[in-house]
Amino acid sequence: MNDGFKERERSMEAKWAHDENLRFRAATRRNKLLGLWAAEAIGLEGAAADRYANTLLDLEVRGAQDEDLVQKIHEDFASHKAAYSQHYIRRKMDELAAIATAQIMGETTA
Repeated sequence: MNDGFKERERSMEAKWAHDENLRFRAATRRNKLLGLWAAEAIGLEGAAADRYANTLLDLEVRGAQDEDLVQKIHEDFASHKAAYSQHYIRRKMDELAAIATAQIMGETTA
C-alpha cells in the first residue's frame, strides 16, 4: 500500500510539472505574440518588431507581471500616438493567451 501511495504521489508531481511547463510556454508565447502585435501598432517591422517583442520577454524573465507589461505597452503606445487603452491591451492579452494556448496544445498533441 505504501508503494501505491508513492507511485500516486510521483504521478501527481509529474502532472503538476507538465502542467506548469505548458502554462509557462503558453505565457511566453502569448507575450511574444503580444509584443509583435504592439510592435506593429507602433509601426515596427521585421527585426525591429522582433527586438520589441523580445523586450517583453526580457521583462517577463525579470519577474514582470501582466500589469507591468500592460503599463509598458500603454506607455509605448502613448509615445507613438497609438490610441489603445489599457483595457483594450488587457483584452488583446486574453485573446492572444487563448491563441497561444491552442498553439501549444496543438504542438503537444501532434
